[in-house]
Amino acid sequence: MEDVRRCLDEAVAAWDRRGWPRPAAAVVAGSGLAVDLGAPVHGPIGLRELLPFTVHPVEGHPHRVELVEPRAGRPVLYFRGRLHSYQGYDADQTVFTVRLAGRLGASTLLLTNAAGGLRPDHQPGRLMLVKDHMNLTGLNPLRGRLPAEWGPQFVEMVAAYDEELRRLARRRAEALGIGIEEGIYAGLAGPSYETPAEAAMLRSLGADAVGMSTVLEVIAARHLGLRCLGLSLITNVSATAGADHEEVLAAGRAAATDVQRLLAAMLEDDETYRLSSSHRPE
Repeated sequence: MEDVRRCLDEAVAAWDRRGWPRPAAAVVAGSGLAVDLGAPVHGPIGLRELLPFTVHPVEGHPHRVELVEPRAGRPVLYFRGRLHSYQGYDADQTVFTVRLAGRLGASTLLLTNAAGGLRPDHQPGRLMLVKDHMNLTGLNPLRGRLPAEWGPQFVEMVAAYDEELRRLARRRAEALGIGIEEGIYAGLAGPSYETPAEAAMLRSLGADAVGMSTVLEVIAARHLGLRCLGLSLITNVSATAGADHEEVLAAGRAAATDVQRLLAAMLEDDETYRLSSSHRPE
C-alpha cells in the first residue's frame, strides 16, 4: 500500500508542476459515452501521462484527460474513458484515476456507464440513475492497509449514490425533456457478457442493470468522502441474442446527445459542487 500512496503523491505533484488548477469535481465517461463537455481549458492529454503503469487500449474509451470549466471557478477533471479490471488491472490500478481526483480535492464524482438492462420493459437508449449497487466483481479497492487520512477502511455505503445529486439529476432531466428512471446496478468483472442463467440470477437478486465498471470507483470515491452520481445508459437487454461490444458503442452514440445535455446541466449547477459532510479536502 505504500506503493499506492507514493504513486498517488507523485501524480499529484506532477499535476501541480503542470500548472493546472485543482478540480472541484470529476467526470468519468463510460463505453461510447465520451461526450463533449465544453472546450477544455487545459488538455487534452493522454491518460498514460498521469498514471504510473501501462494504459491498455479498449474500444470505446479514448483514454484522454482534460480540464473543462462549465462554471467560472469550477474546474472539472474529465476522464474520457476509464480503466476496467477485465483489462488486467488490480483493484488499486482500476480506481487510480478516481483516487487522484479525490487527492486533488474534487468534492463530487459523476460517472457514466453502459449497462445491460435486466427488466422486461428496458429498451436500448434508456437512461437510469444508479440508486444502489451490488459489487459482484470479487474485488475491493479497500483491501489492505490504506493511509488513515484517506478515510476509515470500513466505509459506510448506505448512501453511496448521493440522494441530493440524484434529485438534481431528475429535476434537470425533466426540464430538458429527457426520460430517466432509477435502479440498482450490478457490477461484474467481465469481459464476457452474462449467460441467460446469470441474468436470471441477477434479476432475482433485485438488480435492474448490469455492467463491468463503476462499483469499484464508487467504493474508492466514498472512502475519500466524494459525493457520487452514477448514470447508466441501457445499451442492450442482457442475455439476449446478438449482444456484443459494437452494439454497446452504437447505443452510446445514439444516446450521446441526452447524456451530454444532462451532464452539462448538472455541471452548471452549484449544488453539484457542494462538499459532502464526510469530504476531507487536501
